[in-house]
Amino acid sequence: MPELPEVETICNKFRRGTDDTPSLIGKRVIAAELLWERTLAEPSPPEFKRRIIGQSITAIGRRGKYLLFHLNADTLVIHLRMSGDLWLETDAANIAPHHRLLLYLDDPAAASAQPHHRLAFNDTRKFGRVWLVNDHQAMLSHLGPEPLSDEFTPQLLYDRLQSRRRQLKPLILEQSFIAGVGNIYADEALHRARLHPKIHSHILSFAQAERLWESIRHVLREGIYREGASIDWVYRGGDFQNYFQVYQRTGEPCYRCNTPIERIKVGQRSTHFCPQCQPAPE
Repeated sequence: MPELPEVETICNKFRRGTDDTPSLIGKRVIAAELLWERTLAEPSPPEFKRRIIGQSITAIGRRGKYLLFHLNADTLVIHLRMSGDLWLETDAANIAPHHRLLLYLDDPAAASAQPHHRLAFNDTRKFGRVWLVNDHQAMLSHLGPEPLSDEFTPQLLYDRLQSRRRQLKPLILEQSFIAGVGNIYADEALHRARLHPKIHSHILSFAQAERLWESIRHVLREGIYREGASIDWVYRGGDFQNYFQVYQRTGEPCYRCNTPIERIKVGQRSTHFCPQCQPAPE
């Protein structure tokens, strides 16, 4: 599943544009085609088409792992989940297998002869979801703080850790605790902070919490700089996988101490750590 750096990379691509992908800012939705109705979580398909057609994309952002396409009156919210992806293609392209939602776009400011584009939500496993809402903040109010925001401070993290009695790795994966952190970046942050994934949150000192705060922000920023990690067929393009310290390096030597990296299950999730750098709690 794409995590915060991968979702931020997708935002940047569509917001800024690339050599082969135009920016979607200012593009107007002129038609919508829902190919698998359960992709749309809210509203009903007829209301979705009635509301979205004619609206233009005014801004593109992210909240946790959710993509936000801000329109004139509403916000299109997309969660890619396990296998979702967004393709920008010409409206004459063949409809690919696993396309679930198509938004046809034009540019009111461009010459009429310019080819139109189509934003396609492709999702092999059908877990991804799309919402069209008037108030995205209310919809996403269950999410925890953004880890790269100014509001996410060492003191805030320490207070939240102290208020729970949970193993650390499962806790920081909870989106209501911190928004956007997934399995890859949790393992990498815990290794950088020299914290065992099973240590309980409430016994961490302020210094340890501050180290974890710095580590979470460091690995997320590095992931964004590397345009995410390409480790499967779902998300490709980034190269952060070439800089992993522990994730998917079972049996390989730790770059810091040369101890073999171990893999265990914590909270039903595969977890990679160095037993020397991240000693088990007593």
